[in-house]
Amino acid sequence: MSIKIYHNPRCSKSRKTLEIIREAGTEPTIVLYLQDTPSAVEILNITKKLGRPVAELLRRGEREFKDANDLPDLADDTALAAWVEKHPIVLERPIIVDTDSGRAVVGRPPENVKELLS
Repeated sequence: MSIKIYHNPRCSKSRKTLEIIREAGTEPTIVLYLQDTPSAVEILNITKKLGRPVAELLRRGEREFKDANDLPDLADDTALAAWVEKHPIVLERPIIVDTDSGRAVVGRPPENVKELLS
């Protein structure tokens, strides 16, 4: 099993999810997505693994989302993924991907990660 977590260490849910992964005996690849921003292509690949549109992975309460004057149509996954690449703070966190199986979950609640670990 090869686990990757898109992580924000300032987020309690992200820290708890990372703790659950480690308690299961797995050391994940940690992507600090605010510094190492996923590309639009990566965002689209993640959403395919999640089976969700990009719009469902947006933190709509973030100021960057609420104040955006360049926000594309929320139904346009390609344009929205490109926008998220420029504004990674609006990406839901944490996102955990099992790169071996191609499955992914959002760690809200953190216990969601157990789906990938079993």
